[in-house]
Amino acid sequence: MEFFKYTRPYAFMGKSKAAIVLSLLMVLGSYFLLGTKGISYGVDFAGGTIVQVKYDTAAPIDAMRGQLGGNPAFDGASITEFGSPEEVIIRLKTTSQSVTTDIGDLTRDALQGTGNYEIRRVDIVGPKVGSELREKGIMAMVLAILGILVYVAFRFEWRFAVASIAALVHDVSIALGAIALFGIDVNLDVLAALLTILGYSLNDTIIVFDRIREGITESKETDLGSVIDESVTRTLSRTTLTSLTTFFVVLTLYLFGGEIINSFAFTLLVGIVVGTYSSIFVASPILLWFGFDIKGYRAKLAEKAKRIAEKERMRAQFEQGMV
Repeated sequence: MEFFKYTRPYAFMGKSKAAIVLSLLMVLGSYFLLGTKGISYGVDFAGGTIVQVKYDTAAPIDAMRGQLGGNPAFDGASITEFGSPEEVIIRLKTTSQSVTTDIGDLTRDALQGTGNYEIRRVDIVGPKVGSELREKGIMAMVLAILGILVYVAFRFEWRFAVASIAALVHDVSIALGAIALFGIDVNLDVLAALLTILGYSLNDTIIVFDRIREGITESKETDLGSVIDESVTRTLSRTTLTSLTTFFVVLTLYLFGGEIINSFAFTLLVGIVVGTYSSIFVASPILLWFGFDIKGYRAKLAEKAKRIAEKERMRAQFEQGMV
C-alpha cells in the first residue's frame, strides 16, 4: 500500500532548519518543565503505599477524607479518583512500620460508614527499594543508549551513531517534558514506555539510515542532501503505515485500557509521534551537518570490496594448488 507514490523526492532537508528550531524549542521547553515542575515519582520509585478502593456508587471522597483525617496511620494521605467515580486511590508516602499490620485491614476499618466498598489493591514499596528501583531504571536507560551507540557505530559509521543518539535523546526529553506537564507519576510502567520509545525510534531511524546508505552506494549523486531527500521519500509510505497502525493501537489502549495502563499508553503516544518526526527531521539533518563525505565513503566501500575480492582470489588459487 502506497500513501505516497514516488515520482520525485520531497525537499525534507530544505525544511531541516525550521524543524531543528522547533525541536530545540520543544526540548528546551521540556527541560524547563523538568526544572520547574519536576518529576512526580510514583510508589515504585519514591516508596510508600497505594490502596485502591471501589464503591458500589460514586465514592464519597469528602467523607473518606474526614474518616481518614483523624487516623494517625493515614497522616498525609491523598485521595484521588481512579478511572471512574466509583474507584479511588489512597496514597501514603509512608509504609507500615510493623510487619503484622495489614494496611488493607486498617483502611477497611477506617472507612466504616462511608458506604459499600471493597479493597481491590494494596501496593507497598519501601523507600530503600524505591530508591534502588529508581537508580536501576536510570542505569537501564543509560546502558540502552550506550549499547545503541556502539551498535549503530559498528553497523554504519560514527556520524550515523551520533545522529541516532541525538534523535533518541530528543525523543526521551520531549516524552519526559510531556510527563512533567501533565503531572503523570513516573513508575515502572512509564520506565518501560521510555525504553520502548528508544527501541521504536531507533528502529525507524535505522530503516531511514539503511535507505540513505543504499542511496549513497547505488546513486551517482554527490550531494548528500539530495540523497537524503530521495531516501526518506522512498521510506515515507512505510514510515506512515507503521506509525499510524502503532499509534491507533496505543490510542485504543489509552482510551479503553483503564487507569492502570494510562501512563504507559500516554508516554508511548508521545514517543511514537516524536520518534517518527525525529527520524526524518532530527537524525537525517544532523548527518548532513556533520559533513558526511560521500566520495570518501564510496572510496572506502570500493577498497573494502577490493580487499574481499583479493582474498577470494587468493583462496581460489590456494584451493587449486597454485600458491
